[in-house]
This record gives sequence, C-alpha cells and structure tokens, in this order.
Amino acid sequence: MNTGNTGGTASGPHTIRTERVGIQVGDDGPPMGGYLARPATPGPFPGVVVAMELFGVDAAVRDVCNRLATLGFTALAPDLHHRTAPGTELPRDPAGRERGFELLELMTRTTVLDDVRACIEHLRASGSERVGMVGLSIGGHIAYLAATAFDLASVAVLYGGWLPTTDIPLSRPEPTLSLTPAITARVLFLVGENDHVVPPAHQREIARALREAGIDHEFVVYPGTGHGFLSTDPATASDAWNRVHTLLADAGA
Repeated sequence: MNTGNTGGTASGPHTIRTERVGIQVGDDGPPMGGYLARPATPGPFPGVVVAMELFGVDAAVRDVCNRLATLGFTALAPDLHHRTAPGTELPRDPAGRERGFELLELMTRTTVLDDVRACIEHLRASGSERVGMVGLSIGGHIAYLAATAFDLASVAVLYGGWLPTTDIPLSRPEPTLSLTPAITARVLFLVGENDHVVPPAHQREIARALREAGIDHEFVVYPGTGHGFLSTDPATASDAWNRVHTLLADAGA
C-alpha cells in the first residue's frame, strides 16, 4: 500500500491523503484494486465512488479523486478491469482506446454491480454514512446503472454512453435506460452537444426517460462541446465541477 500526502489546492480547502487499497468482492478471488483519496483531517466524510473510463484508474481518474478529497469527500476509484487485466492503465491514444473496448466487452452487468456494491460497503464501513457516485464516459454508464440498483445519495453522470442501446454487455439484456424508474438518487447528467458517444438522439432519450420517470435530476447540455470535456475543455470543466460539487454537497454525497 502506498500512502502519500498532498496539500489543499484551489479546488478545495482540504489537505488530502491518498493510498492504494484492496477490496474483497465476494468470498473468493484476489481483492479488487482501487485508489482512495480523502481529507487528511479526522472524518468521517461523505463517500464517493468514482467510476473510471475505458483506460483504467489512470492519472486523470486519480485527479478526480484527489479533487473530490480536497472538497471534503472520501473518493474511491475501483479497478473495474480487475477480473481480466488488473492494474491496467492504458494510454489515451488509438491503441489504448482499442484495447479499452476489448476489455469493455468483458465487463458484465452482474460483475460490475458486484464491484460497485463492494465499494459502497467499503466506504460505509470506513465511516461514510452517505455515499454518492461520479462516473466518466463508460463510468458514467456504470454510475447510471448503479443508481438503478443501490441506495445512493446522488449520482453525477458525465458523458455516459450506450444507455439507450444494447451495444455493450453492461446494457444487456435490456437497455440500462429502461431501468430508470428504479433510480432513487438525485441525478446530474452532463454532456456535450457534439458528443459522438452520446449523440443528440440519445441525449433526448435519456432526458425524456428521467423526466417521465419523475426522477429528481438536472440534465445539462454544453453547446459546441464534445466528449471528455472534463480533461480537455477547462471552461466547461470548471462549470461541470461546480455542478458536481453542489450536487454531492447538497445530498451529503
């Protein structure tokens, strides 16, 4: 286990501690790896599960956890590739993306929900009475799916794709979007107008499903913006972070 400290940043007042953790999923098999960031001062603090992108728990995902920790949350990013390629951190280039899609085809709805459940239990056992979730890209899909299965305080979905379709194993046997009425958390959905993974037709379907199911939610479309803006578009990312922080703080996670 590697533990470190980093000072508070402009994103939040807390000095933080970070560590690599192992989380048991089920009764057998090796632990699932994860990255945990939390305020260095005594807690407890609200918990947040951070669902990674295709590329694994890489520097960008760890930065999200660190930022959440500076804002007063205990943030845990599980290695959702742990069954097939544990410890994977793929480059954000065409080859890394191709490998990420290969690994995505090996993720199932059942196993991913088992992983998220283990993370929620870990955070609650560590003192986080309220737990929310933040998901990026495929992690956004996972966060939306988790909101249909678990009692989460709030869920932030950033450009989560494939929700209305059955194109990936996570969205089978029925599209994840069809499970929307089971959501009890407040949902924040953030997406770019020009997102190639979540095209406008899908955006309309998702917004309609949330509205028709009566889910407490906010659906934000950023004009002229594409996929992955949290890492690529500072102005949009700043607005997104403000909205995510408000969501988590208002819900106690």
